[in-house]
Amino acid sequence: MREIMTYLKQNKWKFFATLILVGGLFFAFNTFNTTPTESSEIRHRKLLSTVGRLLESEHYSPRIIDDKFSKEVFDAYLKTLDPEKNILLQSDIDSLKVFATSIDDEIHGAAIQFEPAANAMYERRAKEVKSIFESVIEKPFDFTIDDSLMVDADKMNYASSEVERIKRWSQAIKYKVLDRYVNLIEDREKHAKAKAIADTSKIKDTVKDNFIVKTDIELEKDARASIKKTYVKRFSLLEKTFDKEKRFESFLNTITGLMDPHTDYFAPVEKRSFTEQMSGTFYGIGAQLTQDDNGVKIASIQPGGAAWKSGLLVVNDVIVKIAQGAEEPVDVSGYETTDAVKLIRGDLGTEVRLTVRKPDGTTKIVSLIREKIVLDEGFARSAIIQNGSEKIGYILLPDFYADFEREDGARCSKDIAKEVEKLKAEKVKGIIIDIRYNGGGSLYEVVQMAGLFIDKGPIVQIRSKEGKSQILSDETPGILYDGPLVVMVNEFSASASEIFAGAIQDYKRGLIVGSTSTYGKGTVQRNVAFGKPLDAMGIQTEYGAVKLTFQKFYRVTGSSTQRKGVVPDVVFPDDYEFLKYREKDNPSALPWDEMERAKFSPWTNSNEIATIALKANTKIKNDTANIRFKKNLQWVSAQVDKPVTLELNKYRLYKKEIQNVIQQNESILKLKTPMTVSSLKADYDKFYNNPDKTKQDRYQAWLKMVAKDIQINESSKLLSEFAKPNLIAKKG
Repeated sequence: MREIMTYLKQNKWKFFATLILVGGLFFAFNTFNTTPTESSEIRHRKLLSTVGRLLESEHYSPRIIDDKFSKEVFDAYLKTLDPEKNILLQSDIDSLKVFATSIDDEIHGAAIQFEPAANAMYERRAKEVKSIFESVIEKPFDFTIDDSLMVDADKMNYASSEVERIKRWSQAIKYKVLDRYVNLIEDREKHAKAKAIADTSKIKDTVKDNFIVKTDIELEKDARASIKKTYVKRFSLLEKTFDKEKRFESFLNTITGLMDPHTDYFAPVEKRSFTEQMSGTFYGIGAQLTQDDNGVKIASIQPGGAAWKSGLLVVNDVIVKIAQGAEEPVDVSGYETTDAVKLIRGDLGTEVRLTVRKPDGTTKIVSLIREKIVLDEGFARSAIIQNGSEKIGYILLPDFYADFEREDGARCSKDIAKEVEKLKAEKVKGIIIDIRYNGGGSLYEVVQMAGLFIDKGPIVQIRSKEGKSQILSDETPGILYDGPLVVMVNEFSASASEIFAGAIQDYKRGLIVGSTSTYGKGTVQRNVAFGKPLDAMGIQTEYGAVKLTFQKFYRVTGSSTQRKGVVPDVVFPDDYEFLKYREKDNPSALPWDEMERAKFSPWTNSNEIATIALKANTKIKNDTANIRFKKNLQWVSAQVDKPVTLELNKYRLYKKEIQNVIQQNESILKLKTPMTVSSLKADYDKFYNNPDKTKQDRYQAWLKMVAKDIQINESSKLLSEFAKPNLIAKKG
C-alpha cells in the first residue's frame, strides 16, 4: 500500500511546520557517514541503529524497543527465514534464544550478533534440506498409505530432530507429487473417455491422437520429475537472490513491520522501484520480459525504444547476464522476471550491458543506453459499455499515481479528468470508476480527483503524532461531472482508494459497491532517505530509505478507515471474502479511532442513492445463487485449516469436492452473455492502430475482460436506475 506525502510539494505554505520536520529528518539521516573501505558489518550496524532512532523518534505511534519487542523480532525474523518450519530445527531455535532479549540493544547501537548467527544457521540448514529434497524426490511414493499433512505452519512447532525434518520434507514433497500425479491420471481418463466417444461415433480416423498412454508407475515418475524441476529452480533462485544482503534487509523489515504493517525499509534498488511505481516513469531499454523454462527472455520490443533502435535484440532472446556499464555482469539464470527487470532499469543515460542467448544458440553482448519509458498501461483508461440503448462510461484506475519530480510527469487526477471529458463527449448515462485492487498512492492526487465530482469542500482529515489535525480540501469551485456515479471497490482497495470512496460516500455523491469492506489502511507514509542521492533526481539513494508511518487520515465524518475500511452501499458476492488479507488481520496494525467531524454539505440527490442501494441489497440478500455462493466460500475457507490427506483415493475425492464447489461459485459469478464493450472514439487508434502491436493486443484483451466481468455488469445496471444526468461541466 503506497502513500507518500506529496501534498507538501503543492501546498508548502499550509504545512510549514511539517516541512521543517521533513527537512530535519533528511538532514539528520543524511549524516549516515561511511567510508569506502568499511566492512558490511559496520555498515549494517550503522544502518540498524539509524533505522531504530528513526522509528523511536518519528513514527506515528512508536513502540518501546525493549526486551519484549526484542522477543517479537526474534520470532518474526526466524519465521521470515523459515516460514514453513521445515529448514531449522527446534535445537537451532533454542541455541539462538541467547539473543532473544538482546536485539533491542543491537538496535540501540550494540554489535549485531543475532542476525549473523541466525543467517549462519540458516545457510547450513538450507544446504542440508536441499540434500534431503534431492534424496526424497528420487524415490517413488506410496499413495496407498493413509497419511496426512498439516499445511498451516502456524499450527506446527519446528522439527524436534533430523528424522522429523526429513519426514516433513517427505510428506510435503509427497503432497506436491500427489497433486501432480492426480492431474496426470485425470488427463489419461479424459483421453480414454474422448477416445471411446470417438470410436463409438466412428470418427476415429478423423481424430488426431498424439496422447501417449502411460502406466501408473510411469505417471508417478513423471509427476516427481515435474516437481523436481520446480524445486531445483526454487533452490537456485533462493541461493542467488536471498543472499546475506537480502536477509539483512528482511531483518530490518521485520523490525519496521512490528511498528506497523506499512513502515518498510527499501534498499537502494527497491527504493528506485517504489518511486517508479508511484510515478509510472522509469529509465530502461523499452522491452517487455517474460519467463519460461529457458529463463528470462524478451517477449516484445517497444517501437522507438533503446532495444528497438539498436536492432541487436529480438523477441525470444534469452537474457543470461546483466551488467551495469563496465561492472562485473550478474548471472540471472534462474532469476524471476521482476528481479531481472530491477537490474535492467537504472538512471537516465547510463549504460546497461546484456549478455543474451539468441534463438540459434549463439551468445551476444549488447550495450544499451537507458531512456525514459512511460508505463501508460498502468494509467487510467476508459471504455464504453452498451446497456440497451444507454451508454455507460467505465474508468479503470489501477493506482493513485503521481510524478511530481518531472514537469510533464503523469498525474492520475489530470488523467481521470481527461477520461471524464471523453466520456461526456460520448453522452454516457453514468460513469463507473473501478478502484478494485487499487492499493493507493498520492494523497494530493486523491484530493484533486475527488474534487472533480463534488463542489469545493473537505476531502480528508489528517492527524499527526502530536495530535495536530489538518483538513485537506478541494478548493476549486464547481464540478467537472455531476451525473450518476458508481465507485467499485474490494478488500484490496486501500489507502488513497479508501479516501476517495469514503469522500464520495460521505458526500452521498455516488454509489459505492463491492466486498463487505475495503482493506482498512488509514495511515500516511513518507520516504526518509539515508545517505547521499545516487542520481540527479534523488530517486535512488546511497543506503535506501524507510517508508515511515507519520500520520493517520480520517474521513470528513471524523471516522478513521483504519482496520474498518469503507463499507460499500451495495455489497456484491466476492471470492476473497473469507481470506484474511485485510489490515485488521495484521497483528501490528494500528487501532481504529476517530476525530471531530469536518463541516461539509452532502449532495442534494442523496435520497436516490439510498433507494437504489436498498433495492439492490434486498435482491442480493434473497438471491438463492448468492446464498449458495456464500456458503461455498465458508466451506472452502474452513478447508484451509484442516490437514490434507495423502492417500490417493481420498485425495481424489477431496479434490473433486473442492473443484465442484469452486466450479459452482465460478458459474454463479460468470456472466452468461458478455456485455458489449468498446473503446472510445478518441482512443480508437490506441486500441486498433497502435504501432506497438503487442500493446494493442493487450488493450483489446482488456476490453474482452471488462465485457465478461459480472460486477461491472451489475454496476452498469445500477447506473441505469439513476435519474437522467445533467452532465454540466462546472470545473476546469
